[in-house]
Amino acid sequence: MEDLVIRDADVVDGSGEPSYRADVVVDGGRIVSIVKEAAAAGCQRPRAMREIDAEGLVLSPGFIDMHAHSDLALLRDPDHGAKAAQGVTLEVLGQDGLSYAPVDDRTLEEVRRAITGWNGYGDDVDFDWRTVGEYLDRLDRGIAVNAAYLVPQGTVRALVVGWEDREATPGELDRMRRLVAEGLEQGAVGLSSGLTYTPGMYARDAELTALCRVVASYGGYYCPHHRSYGAGALEAYAEMVALTREAGCALHLAHATMNFGVNEGRAPELLALLDRALDADADITLDTYPYTPGCTTLAALLPSWASEGGPEEVLARLADPATAERIRHDLEVTGSDGCHGVPVEWETVEISGVTDPGLAGVVGRTVREAAELVGETPWATARRLLLADRLGTTVLQHVGHEGNVRAIMRHRAHTGGSDGILQGAKPHPRAYGTFPHYLGHYVRESGVLTLEECVAHLTSRPAARLRLPDRGLVREGHRADLVLFDPRTVAAGADFVEPRRPPTGIPYVLVDGRFVIEDGRRTDALPGRSVRRTPR
Repeated sequence: MEDLVIRDADVVDGSGEPSYRADVVVDGGRIVSIVKEAAAAGCQRPRAMREIDAEGLVLSPGFIDMHAHSDLALLRDPDHGAKAAQGVTLEVLGQDGLSYAPVDDRTLEEVRRAITGWNGYGDDVDFDWRTVGEYLDRLDRGIAVNAAYLVPQGTVRALVVGWEDREATPGELDRMRRLVAEGLEQGAVGLSSGLTYTPGMYARDAELTALCRVVASYGGYYCPHHRSYGAGALEAYAEMVALTREAGCALHLAHATMNFGVNEGRAPELLALLDRALDADADITLDTYPYTPGCTTLAALLPSWASEGGPEEVLARLADPATAERIRHDLEVTGSDGCHGVPVEWETVEISGVTDPGLAGVVGRTVREAAELVGETPWATARRLLLADRLGTTVLQHVGHEGNVRAIMRHRAHTGGSDGILQGAKPHPRAYGTFPHYLGHYVRESGVLTLEECVAHLTSRPAARLRLPDRGLVREGHRADLVLFDPRTVAAGADFVEPRRPPTGIPYVLVDGRFVIEDGRRTDALPGRSVRRTPR
């Protein structure tokens, strides 16, 4: 007798095709039988050791988060209820060009400090790996959901070149190519970049193209956080399209938004650019989160020249009054490249988390509001926070546009990604609510996508990008990564007031045929493992 039968489910199978009613049988971690209602009418219905009555519930493939920042969270808390409760069964880590493999002892310490605001410093994590393969092996000890990994280009550059703004030598470029190849051979699915973050932003196009050629040779994809989401955003998108076309590499555009006042209403221009490339046979996908504010670190807004040399050099520049004044001018007058070429508007920058508990009083306020409370200028407050919190402060940037969000999520190349930062007292609710927010708000309430379209965006499309032939669809023989949700009530509980509130309407989530969410509660199962690149 099989393990489980899910009876009378409305199956939205991930293909985009209309739903159908069926009994779905799971055994040994895979879907072994799908008996549609019409077929079941004249035959004996399947039986199993356990049955779930799915009347009124939708059964879909598990959701794939194409842009996650759970690199340490999965090790710190393998239970990972933030994502499991949303129906996420697979996350893609190593994003934005900065993560924790491959490293040596020096680079690991530098990276830990540089992205403390994303993941915490990691005092409670045993960093017992240095290579990509060793990190994936660490995940294989048991986690709630599956995880894939991108080789982070900024980390590779820090390891080989350092944090200086200069071109790599031929020898250094050869070593970076070898490190990317090793990461892919060890199971990474592609390469990420953070081209508004140091040191990744210091790479010229020729360097990135050379690395992308390596990625292409392994059948992986390039996932850039490109050079601007503000002034010059369209040019930055075009740069990535041209670069990957030259390299012959698949392209996946990370959190593909059009932000700041200069880009309001300009999503159709981006989509036209992508359509021209797709019609010319380019291999392009993208991901977005279904919210208008973004989330990053306060230090990320600084100009690139101020960030050269790594975290300690940044702090030294901020401590020097004359250099700090140059930074302020770039931020407030010129438009820092770290702030996407747009002069910062401090009233749009909300402090979402600090690492120093003594600074907790500013969380939930904009930089301008925090400054007014103590009679400072906004820059004085920002500078004081950066120094006191040693660059660990996270912020929300309220710079997005609903029209752009809706237009981009309808596109044929679109997939879902949370870009979820789990750190801070008041994180962005996308970390806890992205996938139910798609289903509740943008499907049921707004009708931006049909249910079948939305599920395809969150399941089969990302599985195809990751080249996973047995995931992303409800099909016989596929892995039993599955979600049961109520289309009438599914919703993101998380919002900007209570960003960690759990979602509603998702009573069951299975990873590899095992329940990680059962009757709406987290079980103790840890069936997730690393999902490694499929060889060509």
